Amino acid sequence: MSRPDLPPPPPPAHVRAWMDETVVRADRAHFLRDLSRRSLGLGRLLLLWSVSAVFLLGWSFVGMAVMAFESGDPLSAVFGMVYAVLGAGVLIPAGFWFAWGARRDRQVRRLLSAWAEAGRDPATDSRLRAPGLSLTWLLSSFALGALGLWTTFAVAATARPGHDTYGEVTYFMGIGMILWITALLGAAKAAAHYRWAVRALHRT
Repeated sequence: MSRPDLPPPPPPAHVRAWMDETVVRADRAHFLRDLSRRSLGLGRLLLLWSVSAVFLLGWSFVGMAVMAFESGDPLSAVFGMVYAVLGAGVLIPAGFWFAWGARRDRQVRRLLSAWAEAGRDPATDSRLRAPGLSLTWLLSSFALGALGLWTTFAVAATARPGHDTYGEVTYFMGIGMILWITALLGAAKAAAHYRWAVRALHRT
């Protein structure tokens, strides 16, 4: 079953056999365009980056908490507790937000597959590949991943004992890892969508 704000699944084959083929084809084209936009549109890319930004904010609080605890004085420990609570207050909802997005992506992918199998329309199916959007996702993810990897390894390579604290190194390496993981998810999503579209077009 689809969510109320998602397109419905296609009618069963025995029901479609009694329906007007023109209507079925129009519905299929409309829902495939809508689902493809929900799966790989620029809005989805911005949503992924928004989730990443929230994780970065939460990790910043965690990093400040670690650095405050490292200082050793009681007042800094109090601030460290405050930062730790703020970090948890940001990261936990961000985790639920990410899980909701992953579940939503699975629902969209199931509906895409179901509607793609509900008929054949070369004019509609050829647009499912969305090479421009896939390239946008891949290039932006590559740039973000390069920044994340550079941040992670540069901080680890240039850290000096007695000058850089463990908290600072952990903080910047965590930022780099969040950026790198976000880029990996974006690139994987673009590649998976393109492979699926090619298979669906070939099958139909």
